[in-house]
Amino acid sequence: MPQGAAAKDVTALRRFNRYFTRRIGVLDDRYLGQERPLGEARLLFEITESDSGVSLRELRVRLGLDAGYLSRLVKALRAQGMVRLGVHPDDSRLRTVEPTPAGRAEVAEQNRRADGLVSGLLQGLAPDQRRRLTDAVTTAQRLLRLAAVTVTPVDARAPDARACLDAYAAELDARFPEGFDPADLVGPEEVSGDAGAFLVAYEEGRPAGCGALRRTAAGAGEIKHVWVHPGARRLGLARRLLDALEGEAAARGLRVVRLDTHAVLTEARAMYEASGYTEIPAYSDHVYAGHWFEKRLPKV
Repeated sequence: MPQGAAAKDVTALRRFNRYFTRRIGVLDDRYLGQERPLGEARLLFEITESDSGVSLRELRVRLGLDAGYLSRLVKALRAQGMVRLGVHPDDSRLRTVEPTPAGRAEVAEQNRRADGLVSGLLQGLAPDQRRRLTDAVTTAQRLLRLAAVTVTPVDARAPDARACLDAYAAELDARFPEGFDPADLVGPEEVSGDAGAFLVAYEEGRPAGCGALRRTAAGAGEIKHVWVHPGARRLGLARRLLDALEGEAAARGLRVVRLDTHAVLTEARAMYEASGYTEIPAYSDHVYAGHWFEKRLPKV
């Protein structure tokens, strides 16, 4: 049994998975009545989602497929004239795959049949029931996305860490009336080893957010640069990053964490208050700070 997961929750999710996969014909050798099993159909759909082709490496990470299995699926689709292989324009070491006109036509038909299947399901419900189902599915997707995200400590000098910080700085520069100077970002030495930690959130192998912790005094730390990629917002990921940073602080024996935020970042203030932070008088003369917060941590 997965740690922290109640048996009834596991059973409920597995029951739903079994019912839903049976109801939409996932177990059928001819998915949606086409001459293609689900694995090939789903891969062809993912390939067609990209206008200019997609690398095999990205597909492998995105779909969580074994390299050998992915290779066999692509080989089968290529033999049937559904896709063609190429070389990435920016990296000759990467193989790419893109759909042929025949592949695009098949996916268009796949979408038409899938829409018809879903429409048929929804017709059995009253309008208010359809809205409830749609809301429930949207919530389920959001929570499943959040559950699949991993939050990992990384070297603050690593490319993924720097890419997140660059995006964070660019966003603040656009939002702050006075702009933002990237020189204000924490240095790698401030959030490494005993001095602190830098966390990156990954969704399907891609950086989706970050946050940093630095030790400021005996028993105290400061949380910095909590940021989430626009495509991963409204999942609850910022709260998860904040929780993970607090966990890092507690594991290091810190008893209190503090942070500050700009006056225009009203959504950040709301999250901190909802997460148990109390607004306090200024503890620093940080040029971009308009509000200061503190939270006492439980003993580990």
